[in-house]
This record gives sequence, C-alpha cells and structure tokens, in this order.
Amino acid sequence: MSATSDTPPVDTGDVPRPPTRRTQAKAARRAELLTAAARQMAERGFAGVRLEDIGRAVGVSGPAMYRHFSSKTELLDEMLVDISQRLYDGGAEVVDRGGPPSETLLALIGFHIDVLVTKPDLIVVQDRDLSSMTPEANHRVRLLQRRYVERWVDVVIAIYEQEGRTLDRAEARVRVHATFGLLNSSPRLPAYDEAQLRRLLTAMALAALGCRV
Repeated sequence: MSATSDTPPVDTGDVPRPPTRRTQAKAARRAELLTAAARQMAERGFAGVRLEDIGRAVGVSGPAMYRHFSSKTELLDEMLVDISQRLYDGGAEVVDRGGPPSETLLALIGFHIDVLVTKPDLIVVQDRDLSSMTPEANHRVRLLQRRYVERWVDVVIAIYEQEGRTLDRAEARVRVHATFGLLNSSPRLPAYDEAQLRRLLTAMALAALGCRV
C-alpha cells in the first residue's frame, strides 16, 4: 500500500469561500444606499422620499436601484430590522456579562446612547415609520423591541430589589418605555456637546427609571 493511499481525503466542502471583489463592491454599495435612505427618511419621512432620490444621493441611476432593492418598502424593512437586531444583540451582550445590576444599567444606558450618537437617522426613522413596513418585518421589529425592553426591565427590577424597594413588572416596562422616549428624542435636538449630552441623557434615564446608582 502506498503512503498516499493511507491519507484521508480532505473535505473542503465546509470551508467558506472568500467574497469576490464584485460581491464586496455590491455589499458596500448596498450599505451606502441604506445610509442615504436613513438620512433622507429622517429628514423628509418615508412618504417624502423616492427610491430614485436615494439612488441619486450615491450615484446610482433609477433602474440600477432595482438590482439592490425591489422597492422602497424592502429597503425600509431591512434598515429597521437591522437596527432593531443590533439594539437587542448589544443589550443582551451587556446583560449577559453579569456584574452588579447598577453597573449593568449604566452600561445599557451607555450602549443605547452610543447607538443614538452614531446612528441618529435610523433612530428617527425607527421611531416614526414602523407603520410603513411590511407586516412580517413590522412583527419582527416589534418582537425584537419587546425582547430588548425585557432585558432592561430585568435589570431595573434587580436594582429596586437590591435597594429593598418593590417594583412590579408592568410599571418597570412603563418606566423603560418612557426612558426610551426621552433618549430617542435626542437626535431631533439642536447640536450639543457630545460629552455633556451623554451626561445629561444618563441622568434623565436614571431619573425616569427611578434608579439611584
């Protein structure tokens, strides 16, 4: 028997192929279109923006837009499902690290503010244009939002219990939703020093939640 016959064949079927330049270029252009769409929809609303307007902002002709998105609604769906998934995943990661509830809450607030600061247009569109999504995408977004809220609720209740106070889950949800309302309104505010804005929003969030940390 030869030496080579004892060598098992190498299975390369599960090895992912690196993306081609064309695939990378298409993904980059798609990301540009999503960013342009968020900016325009934040400024003018979903109804006030055409697919052609979005394409023009990044140098894509009207017909070429349909190679990326079949409709403006498809674009909105992807945009809002993505930001909702990002919020939930980020919040879950913060909570799953463990640690004292007070530190976890501050980290959750900081994470949410990070998203507000870096993706203000998406937050505005998410807050205003959910009703323009397809029913399936709308359901997905609302499910992710509820799960994100529950992560916060668990932490807030833990802080109350640690302090010897009681807070039922229904009231905790109201407080968390009110906090999101405060935080998510910040992209519409006039320009403000970021460090001061972060301190102010953190203090407002803690006050709305009734937490002393």
